[in-house]
Amino acid sequence: MVGIEDVARLAGVSTATVSRALSGKDHVSERAREKVKRAAAELGYVASSSAYTLATGRHRNIGVVLPFVDRWFFSVALEAVETVLIERGYDLTLYNLGDSESQRSKIFNDFLLRKRVDGVLCIAVKPLEAELEALNRTGKPVVGIGGPIKGIRTLAINDYNAAYLATEHLIGLGHTRIANIGGLPPTEMHFMQPSLRHEGYEQALIDAGLQVRPTWFVPADFTISGAYHAAKQVLGDPRNSPTAIVCASDEMGFGAIMAAKDLGLRVPEDVSVIGMDNHDMSEFFGLSTINQDVRGQGRHAAETLLSVLEAKDDEVPTNIEQSTEWNVELLIRSSTARPAAGGR
Repeated sequence: MVGIEDVARLAGVSTATVSRALSGKDHVSERAREKVKRAAAELGYVASSSAYTLATGRHRNIGVVLPFVDRWFFSVALEAVETVLIERGYDLTLYNLGDSESQRSKIFNDFLLRKRVDGVLCIAVKPLEAELEALNRTGKPVVGIGGPIKGIRTLAINDYNAAYLATEHLIGLGHTRIANIGGLPPTEMHFMQPSLRHEGYEQALIDAGLQVRPTWFVPADFTISGAYHAAKQVLGDPRNSPTAIVCASDEMGFGAIMAAKDLGLRVPEDVSVIGMDNHDMSEFFGLSTINQDVRGQGRHAAETLLSVLEAKDDEVPTNIEQSTEWNVELLIRSSTARPAAGGR
């Protein structure tokens, strides 16, 4: 059976160098790392995870928690996180909350507390105070994406400012009758993105001296179908129809565009639509949007978590309260334009 000593002998390095090279540690030259990889491949050597765990107490495994695995934001962030982890020699264990409270309880009060994960990354999931206290007692670092979480490192866009910027873009084009398709009211276990985005939309109207019309705010569920039905109700009113819509996500923007076209309206000639996210399909739809670089957020969060895990003892605190605001940018495409004459 091939052992680490055989790899070290063939590569002409020490067993410690072999261990560092195959575990993804930084303190190895690229030349030595390549020699070790070639020797390991030639001999068919696979590093023993159990041996690594015995020697370090670590599993090189990260637990990732998200609310839905089948929605674009979460799946794209997960893809970026996984890419970083694989590059650094870590495994990933995925925990999908879904809509089940019992499943959430098992994940936070059982699975994440076991020794098989070294750290936890929460994507758009806000741990309750008791859940976070339990994780802290295990000494595991926790990083969050989506909003501030008391006591841990987090990364998020400013949802209020993002919605303000989207609405400001439409106002700058000359629109005064602007509707909003937003998210459903959040619960205590979620961040306040829907409320913050709606507040940003309203404040932009107020600052421009425009009327805020309650009937022009329709909550949906961040899906294409939900926004499609919401937009039809708003755009179908012959006496009170807006000339522009701010959608709280790109998928809702797609739904609004499809609803407008089904009603015989042209986008952007009759109605302008702007979303938020920069979804992979937004360019196909020609959707103007607020780009929040979801992949970049996933990479940054994963690298932050690993930097804590791989820091020397007492060099970096395991968990501290630290909020990083992620920059956004306005991307103007073909779904927004000046309103038609007399259509303001």
